[in-house]
Amino acid sequence: MDHYQSAQNARFDQLLRPHMERLYRLAYRLAGDKAEAEDLFQDVLTKIYVRLDELTGLDEPGTWLNGVLYNHFIDNRRRYSRRRLVMVEENQLPGNSIDTLAGTTVTNGPEHAAERSDQLACLSRALGELSDEHRRLILLHDVEAYKLIEIQSFTNEPIGTLKSRLHRARARLRDLLAQDGTFFKRRSCNR
Repeated sequence: MDHYQSAQNARFDQLLRPHMERLYRLAYRLAGDKAEAEDLFQDVLTKIYVRLDELTGLDEPGTWLNGVLYNHFIDNRRRYSRRRLVMVEENQLPGNSIDTLAGTTVTNGPEHAAERSDQLACLSRALGELSDEHRRLILLHDVEAYKLIEIQSFTNEPIGTLKSRLHRARARLRDLLAQDGTFFKRRSCNR
């Protein structure tokens, strides 16, 4: 490997290292499958490598990287429109659990663990009943903690549209959870 190539690789690593974990998590949330997320992540890194000069000049490279990943995901979805977005189960998450990602603490004890597991299963089922558009928005905003302005920057949708869509998605999710009693009454949500 020549000096120029190793300098490029070092520059690429330096610019992307701070964003890799969040970028992969976004790929995983969007794809819902480890293998598909890894493919998406690798495809995007390959695309970005040849556009390294663009990345170097950006003030907010994280937002730009998210946009590239999101657009690549949407392009793939359009290409393979028969494939449905798969919900990510807690035990499928790499590394941290949903509890850790959401910043909550888990009380030890089998009763609490069983209740929490049941709630997460109900939440997952309810999320599965949302449209792909609403599910993606809730996962990006409420689970992965992207700000609406960040989501707007990589979806190119007006902020007002995102706000109203998020409101409708949350209302629909709340209705689904109220129907099965997951968070508003103490009932099982077995369907």
